[in-house]
Amino acid sequence: MHLSHVAIAATVTFSVAGVSYAALNPQRLTDQAQVVADQATCRTVESALVAYVAVHDEPPSRISDLSGYLDGDITRYRIIAGRVAGPGC
Repeated sequence: MHLSHVAIAATVTFSVAGVSYAALNPQRLTDQAQVVADQATCRTVESALVAYVAVHDEPPSRISDLSGYLDGDITRYRIIAGRVAGPGC
């Protein structure tokens, strides 16, 4: 058996083991997905700002004013001069 065959066999074995572990640990995958889903994007926050303006006819003064218009963590964002500022903006 050549050394390259051993390396390929080891790679395949470790890959299968990793996938099997992930499949047998669904709670970890669910927790990770929830963390990602809880993070609001700039586009989501901007959409909430537009909805706020449509209801109140003026831009919000604080980012917390948008909390009722979207789900997720918006603490990384700010309202500056009537526009959203933060990651991805």
